[in-house]
Amino acid sequence: MSAACRAPQPANRSRSRRASGRRGRAALLAAGAAVAALTLSACGSGGTSGGGGNTNFIAGSDGIATAKKADRKPLPELDGETLDGKQLNLSKAYKGKILVINVWGSWCAPCRAEAPNFVKVAAETKPKGVEFVGINTRDPELGPAIAFEKEHKVTYPSLHDPAGKLMLRFPQGTMNPNFIPSTLVVDREGRIAARSQQPLNEEKLRKMIDPVLAEK
Repeated sequence: MSAACRAPQPANRSRSRRASGRRGRAALLAAGAAVAALTLSACGSGGTSGGGGNTNFIAGSDGIATAKKADRKPLPELDGETLDGKQLNLSKAYKGKILVINVWGSWCAPCRAEAPNFVKVAAETKPKGVEFVGINTRDPELGPAIAFEKEHKVTYPSLHDPAGKLMLRFPQGTMNPNFIPSTLVVDREGRIAARSQQPLNEEKLRKMIDPVLAEK
């Protein structure tokens, strides 16, 4: 898989060229860090952590990070308008359910590759109390995102988040889905149990869900 494709980041090259000395370099580094913290990465194969702070997760060699029950952080309040124009609040709509959240964009080739796996697993695990929801991001217009869902026969809803603002709601110390695609599995108590920051095949997706399903 290729290296992560970073989303465009604002920069002022002429100012950076004029910057000199220790104060100039320090200011440039501080500005770059701030921009990086607020910018989603696109088409990425994953990172080590997100949201800053101590996430207390266990990073697996398969790219899946998991958190023990005692170390899990609650999912932040995620709500907004779906691609079909309805209002959706995840904590209210899926209370007591296992929730799989997939961050995707219609322009993202890895997202297109993994979509059939999500559609299949969503249908097969729904009777077991597992719900799926998408967060569509970096799609300024609804048309391409809606066409993506129709092409892949996606039946579950997706929040439309063109600017990536929902990702900024994750506080420090949480497993932030800051790459595209990213996937979270949220337990029945509304806490983040697992995260992947790479496209998932059916086997890996089930590997994220099954341990949470088995919990009592």
